[in-house]
Amino acid sequence: MEADLHRLTRLLSTITLFMAACSTQSTGANPALSPTGVPPTLPASATASTPTTSAPTEMSVPPSPESTSASLVPDFTHILIFLFESKEFSTVIGNPRMPIFNQLARENTLLTQHFAIRHPSLPNYLALIGGDTFGITSDCEDCFIDEPSLPDLIEKAGLTWKTYQENMPKPCFVGSTLSYAQKHNPFVYFDPVRLDKSRCERSVLPLSALKDDLTTGSLPNYAFVMPNMCNSAHDCGLDTADAWLKIWNDRLINQPSMAANSLIILTWDEGQGQHTCCGLKTGGGRIATVLISDKAKKGFQDETPYTHYSILRTISTAWNLPLLGHAADAETTLITAPWITP
Repeated sequence: MEADLHRLTRLLSTITLFMAACSTQSTGANPALSPTGVPPTLPASATASTPTTSAPTEMSVPPSPESTSASLVPDFTHILIFLFESKEFSTVIGNPRMPIFNQLARENTLLTQHFAIRHPSLPNYLALIGGDTFGITSDCEDCFIDEPSLPDLIEKAGLTWKTYQENMPKPCFVGSTLSYAQKHNPFVYFDPVRLDKSRCERSVLPLSALKDDLTTGSLPNYAFVMPNMCNSAHDCGLDTADAWLKIWNDRLINQPSMAANSLIILTWDEGQGQHTCCGLKTGGGRIATVLISDKAKKGFQDETPYTHYSILRTISTAWNLPLLGHAADAETTLITAPWITP
């Protein structure tokens, strides 16, 4: 009799628990929530010290290094880089013969410790889009390279690119003239670009094509703009280069596509000194670099040491592209200080 009573008591207890569970499921109640549906607040010490044994969810997985770095650089819609020729930082900044360049430097972000890779010109141009000088130490015209470059990565990411070379006789021209120098056009040195005729003629263009693309709203995501031998300050004075800059700056600031989320980089291929920085074995001089963007600080001077590899690294990071060559080196600093955080 006593045993039967014990079994009946256990049965009633089981039925009670079962009914409570059913009630919870039917009402959607969660015992971990307060009556208002908000999780109860725990003391900070309890939250920090309470261990968990549950499996990690997708949201708790640490972000990849690529996504972490990408968040440090804006995802620009357009990046335009303008190259000038062979002038040291101290020759340019504060020089009354370059009032426009200096005005832009004062009003935007100026990199005060930016260093070229080496002398002469060509290795610096190759470094800006290839991440290496590839053992080239001269301005050779037949030293072609069978390696990937920034355009390859841009296209794989579904983005577009063009270089606009002033006084280049025709698209994808190989060689030099009195006013156009092949050494200032790194794109034709890379076999995957030069040997693909349709690709090369579509993207390696005379400067006149930039005006057309601005008019038709066809500006690529990445543009590399190179003045001719005079307007780059290679053969002519700084005042000539500054007047050329004013023309193109005025055209760009009036473009709706450049009004938001775009970046203009004004820089020089090399300086005139032998400064060595940032793990470089040789020095290409200290150069003046200006960053113009609605995402960059105004009236700001960034004293962080950078090289041309830093520019490549920063462009690649903005678009979550792989890092080429020395752009991936620990000594190559990502440009982060100028950007305005949301």
